[in-house]
Amino acid sequence: MAGKTVSVEGIITADSRAPGGWRGFYLQQADHETDRNPATSEALFVYTRHKAGKPGDRVRITARVKEHYDLTELVDVARLTVCGSPGLPAPIPVTLPWRQPPESLENMRIRVDTPLTVIDTYELARYGALTLANSDPVIATEVQTPRPGQNKPSSVQHRLVLDDGSSREHPRPIPWPPGGLTESNTVRAGDQITGIAGTLDFRHGAWRLQPETTPAFLPANPRKPPPQRPDAQHIRVLTLNLGNYFNGDGRGGDFPTPRGAESPEDFREQHRRLVTALTAPDPDILALAEVENDGYGSNSAVAELARALGKPWRVVATPGQDGTDQIRTVLLYRADRVRAPGSPGRLASGPFQHRGRPPLGQVFQRLGGDAAVAVVVVHFKSKGCRNARGEDRNRGDGQGCYASRRQREAKAVLDWLEHWPAETKIAGTLVTGDLNAYAREAPLQLLEQTGFTSMVHHFHPCSATHCPHYTYRYRGAKGSLDYALASKNLKPRILGAQTWLINADEPPALSYQSTLNPASPIPWRTSDHNPVIVDIRL
Repeated sequence: MAGKTVSVEGIITADSRAPGGWRGFYLQQADHETDRNPATSEALFVYTRHKAGKPGDRVRITARVKEHYDLTELVDVARLTVCGSPGLPAPIPVTLPWRQPPESLENMRIRVDTPLTVIDTYELARYGALTLANSDPVIATEVQTPRPGQNKPSSVQHRLVLDDGSSREHPRPIPWPPGGLTESNTVRAGDQITGIAGTLDFRHGAWRLQPETTPAFLPANPRKPPPQRPDAQHIRVLTLNLGNYFNGDGRGGDFPTPRGAESPEDFREQHRRLVTALTAPDPDILALAEVENDGYGSNSAVAELARALGKPWRVVATPGQDGTDQIRTVLLYRADRVRAPGSPGRLASGPFQHRGRPPLGQVFQRLGGDAAVAVVVVHFKSKGCRNARGEDRNRGDGQGCYASRRQREAKAVLDWLEHWPAETKIAGTLVTGDLNAYAREAPLQLLEQTGFTSMVHHFHPCSATHCPHYTYRYRGAKGSLDYALASKNLKPRILGAQTWLINADEPPALSYQSTLNPASPIPWRTSDHNPVIVDIRL
């Protein structure tokens, strides 16, 4: 009927004609007048500037039918008459996954009687929206071998976006959670929301609930303190992708930086949050990715970070061997707890030769101990598809682009470890860092077949419905891109391994680039990756 002029009667259920609204109202058939066909919707959106009518009023409208970005509307209203005020039609109870196609409920009043889980906060700051589902989904290739058709989690069609009833971008205050988002009043992925009721519509490619009441937020995934260290003699290794730590010229200038902070103020906030996040778990060794590749001078990014961490901290330096990428991997250690015998090594050949990020290795010993461990920090090629050609293109199996490149990188690291370190007897090797691959993808399969075990997955295994430890969230699903992989002979020495859920679950609106910076430093949303913490008995 698109393009035809019609006359209809119905009840205004929600009014969105105020400034910042959707420039119209929702019109639904009275309960006793429905066609009783559950496959068809009983409501429309009316796009109009006419001011007559309010929620609960029955109105008669003459207007033209239009399908606007897949939302059925009436436009060009020629006549609008208020016919009475019988009250609102009853909301339709719904559940997720959808028991019926949501199209059959388009523009109608609905209510959700069971709690829903927050799975994505990406749109919170820009549109005032949260993505919800009936559970917290896990990335498919975190638990299943890659195969065609695994690009999206199974719940992708069974989501509901809690909107804020407004068309304004960048709402302030940020509407969710109730009271407005702040550092201390946050909503995390994994939290639950109950009492959801309002009007269902379709905008920006998603089914959205425009609320008529304020729902209740339940902190099902609360912030937790850093894990305590074990009593046994050991060393603690913390691994984290810093999310592009660039310090400009090191003297407060040269901002915006190519990949990190856009201003000195942003950098200061990023810096103080990182120092808080890196020191709170009390580590002995830091294995870090996405640090500015600007040498080892006093104004370099890694030197500034080491100074802030404290007097005992030392940098493992490999000048001239760090590759040509803008970012690199680094190792730092507490010289009052561990020592670094022998020379460090960088793998700058093979797939790491051109625009690669050469892995860095160093042998460490606990002061007063005899056993040594080789720690190798890696950062494999990302899943992004820029410049991907040939076998590096997306295969549609869930691994993203450059899957072949990451597999070659894993093979190169394994070949390198056969000959390094040669001068020191070690108890085992820990390969750690951001592999940009989930647990069942090719690089992890190869490392596992060669005797390297993901210790977080060993202590905290994931299933398709339960994954308590993870490092990353992508489009509403969680999994791990970052690992602590112990060699066969090191595995018995691992006392524990876990992630600290400080970053991936927090809304990007709380990052150091926001305007919500607290007075005192916090570890939350320091990066978009969660740190991995492993304790090794030495």
